Amino acid sequence: MSTATHSVALPAAAPAGKAQAVKTPVRKRKPFAWKNSFWIANLLRIAMIAGVLAAWQIAADQGAINAFLMGSPAGIYQEAMRLIGTGQLWQDTYATVEATLIGFLVGSLSGAFCGLLLWCFPYVARILDPFFVALNGLPKIALAPMIIIWFGSGMLSKVALAFVATFIVSLLSAYQGTHQIDTSLVNLMRSLGATKRLIFLKLVIPSTLPWIIASFRLNIGFALIAEIGGEFIASDKGLGRMIFVSGNLFNLNAVWVGIMMLMVVAVVLYVVVSKIEKSILPWNSK
Repeated sequence: MSTATHSVALPAAAPAGKAQAVKTPVRKRKPFAWKNSFWIANLLRIAMIAGVLAAWQIAADQGAINAFLMGSPAGIYQEAMRLIGTGQLWQDTYATVEATLIGFLVGSLSGAFCGLLLWCFPYVARILDPFFVALNGLPKIALAPMIIIWFGSGMLSKVALAFVATFIVSLLSAYQGTHQIDTSLVNLMRSLGATKRLIFLKLVIPSTLPWIIASFRLNIGFALIAEIGGEFIASDKGLGRMIFVSGNLFNLNAVWVGIMMLMVVAVVLYVVVSKIEKSILPWNSK
């Protein structure tokens, strides 16, 4: 019985004294993602704003629009400098921000706390649920006349309006978040001997934090709307009062100054809430 032998061809050795060249892979340079660039995006935003303002000013200068009824960028700038010089803009902005922040914090935190407590008392939650739905559907500005009569035209009534506007939103959001908790986790903790208090602290609160923070984002706008609405009705200071009085005097440039300052305040408050969310829930931020 014969056995076949197979010869395996080996690579030829490199000649002595000559090192074999090793080819290194060439890394391809990634194309510049200009659409995702932070600076490019900001430059585009600035260009858009500048284009709108330039077109607005040109239209006002050429008489295409009525500068008295529409205002103009040059007039808005002059009015802003006047209000800054007199200190009125800073006083009104401070009054609005102060009342908004106090009402937002008290309403949002207390509402979230009450919404979490409803998980501990499901029977009470079922009884109160129709009242929460009715209060949530009610335009909060409709309560402004009564609140101003009860608390006066000062800052307390504006804080109360912001509180009412934010409390129910945080309460419903936190309570809805407790319904999204996996019941199997609750049953597991109970089987391991965890008390209701421990389940509440270790499972319910951490699981509902994304819902609570999301309600805070909404409440920034709700608190500001309620506060400005209260200033429209009765107030001695604030951006809402400045806008209302300037509108009655047909000073549209001052109205635009107040509106732009309100937008700045809203953006700053929203950014602050977003920063807090990233610090508390880093895994939930994009």
